Amino acid sequence: MLTTILIIAAAVAGFLAFIATRPNQFRLERRTTIHAPADKIYELIADFRRWQSWSPYETKDPDMVRSFDGAAQGLGAVYSWQGDKNVGEGRMEILEAAPARRLLLSLDFFKPFKASNHAEFTLTDIGDGVTVTWAMFGPVPFFFRIFHLVCSMDGMVGKDFEAGLAKIKATAEG
Repeated sequence: MLTTILIIAAAVAGFLAFIATRPNQFRLERRTTIHAPADKIYELIADFRRWQSWSPYETKDPDMVRSFDGAAQGLGAVYSWQGDKNVGEGRMEILEAAPARRLLLSLDFFKPFKASNHAEFTLTDIGDGVTVTWAMFGPVPFFFRIFHLVCSMDGMVGKDFEAGLAKIKATAEG
């Protein structure tokens, strides 16, 4: 009996030691090239009220409740939402805004779980277009590292970022 308990304790300790070696930060990003002026693209992402035209999260819950506070767009703009299990509850605020170049947002989730991350949009001129990069990054608390063993952030969010960028592209180029 004591041997079994010691084996189980050693296995649990080994598993927790392995989890401790996993990354404590994550970053995922997607990018696309859009053939439109950077200021036109920036207007779509700097104004949270315009996200309904391109964000894949806006269609996941048709009954989602939205609220807007702070600045109308850019630095200080705030967007909060409450929805079903598909979108949860959270809040975004634009922390840094370099017109037609970059937006940095705080991204806080309250439900279905608490998390605080950042999202970033960067626009880089290239030839006859603009490369738009949408990134999300933040900490991975210890017990979320276990979750990340079976569900990667890239797997959960990557396709949504691709869909959102495709809609931004279609809207800006259209």
